[in-house]
Amino acid sequence: MAGTKNHDYHILPPDIWPLLGSMSALTFTTGMVLYMHEMSGGHLVTGIGLAGLLATFFSWFSNIVKEAQEGYHTPVVQLHLRYGMILFIASEVMFFVGWFWSWFDFALFPSTLTEVVDGQWPPAAIEAVMDPFDLPLLNTLILLCSGTTVTWAHHSLIHDDRDGLKKGLWATVILGVVFTCIQAYEYAHAPFGFGGNTYGSAFYMATGFHGFHVLVGTIFLIVCLIRAYKGHFTPRQHFGFEAAAWYWHFVDVVWLFLFVVVYIWGGWGAPIH
Repeated sequence: MAGTKNHDYHILPPDIWPLLGSMSALTFTTGMVLYMHEMSGGHLVTGIGLAGLLATFFSWFSNIVKEAQEGYHTPVVQLHLRYGMILFIASEVMFFVGWFWSWFDFALFPSTLTEVVDGQWPPAAIEAVMDPFDLPLLNTLILLCSGTTVTWAHHSLIHDDRDGLKKGLWATVILGVVFTCIQAYEYAHAPFGFGGNTYGSAFYMATGFHGFHVLVGTIFLIVCLIRAYKGHFTPRQHFGFEAAAWYWHFVDVVWLFLFVVVYIWGGWGAPIH
């Protein structure tokens, strides 16, 4: 019979969001270029692009949730969603590899940057570094605890314990918010700024992007918490939550590397703030 579906794939209908998302991304990056070069219209163009991106994110992911609830996410579709998430996390890994690479390059070969860092690391311009066993250690413990709470939520879902799922997600979201607040406080009281030398730039880019990923992961988990209250997940079909848990564990692991490499090893021997 013509039009009969005889496969396990979900053929998506035409949608405006891929086009709008691409245009919004171009608008946003153009606005950022204008803003960083202090050209007129930078704030406006950036705002328009950001608004378009947020609308795209909200609407596109809402469509995906509806498709899952309507039964379009067959085992084959779920498998490919998993492949997509794995590749996305792999790309994020390489993103942070770039920042770690720059950090090791600056730290291990300071003699090549004599005019900038006076041939030493941390640079002579850095009068003091952050104490790794103060707020950074506290944040490390917070993220490690959040990794256990999101695992608690996952196991509760697998065993159809809806109450444990909600409690585990609530605990993880709260820990994520606390981590972000502590990092914001740490930045506000840091003994060095963003620009001026390679240490400050590499430090804030690496830890700042990680903080952004924590924020995104927290939003991801909040969406999962809302869906949990709506009864969306089942023990056999819950990839939306599983993807959030994968992402959160990735954020945890990256922070452990940042804590050891940037805070402890990278500031070794320098005065502590």
